[in-house]
Amino acid sequence: MYLMVGLGNPGRQYAGTRHNTGFMALDALAEKYHISVDTKKHKGLEGKGMIAGEKVILLKPQTYMNLSGESVREAADFYRIAPDHILVFVDDISLNPGQIRIRAKGSAGGHNGLKNIILHLGTQDFPRMKIGVGEKPPRMDLADYVLGHFQQSDGMAVEEAIPRAVLAAEVFLEEGIASAMNRFNSKK
Repeated sequence: MYLMVGLGNPGRQYAGTRHNTGFMALDALAEKYHISVDTKKHKGLEGKGMIAGEKVILLKPQTYMNLSGESVREAADFYRIAPDHILVFVDDISLNPGQIRIRAKGSAGGHNGLKNIILHLGTQDFPRMKIGVGEKPPRMDLADYVLGHFQQSDGMAVEEAIPRAVLAAEVFLEEGIASAMNRFNSKK
């Protein structure tokens, strides 16, 4: 069984913001596989289904980004899912808009959602799929940037990346993290 987590913030005011890119990717995965992510459980919204022959739990923490680890830990403990079977979809300001990069493990890279997951799981050894949202402009507050909406061209690049992220998640489930990294980690 796998736990697939989309990071974001709940509420209409955050829909379509850079920080909700993880939610967008998880929503696209759920839509493709007709999985309803609407059950309130583990401080989040979750849905169960099958993807690539594997049982999956799709989770959208509703704790707000900085406390995402609470929801992830509760779900991982409840379903007895090891960290290497948890895939986190997350926005990344160090990647160009629309670029995706998959990692088997690693630091939080300054991302508060990942920091909190690392804190609650007690390890950084879990896969993550980073979706580029672009670097913040100089002298702009980071929080204002990630909680802001995309410029048109950046938004289109991210929208085009979402189906690639879904495909990469399928490869991760079918063939493993190394294969997904080899096929989808490219410079753009």
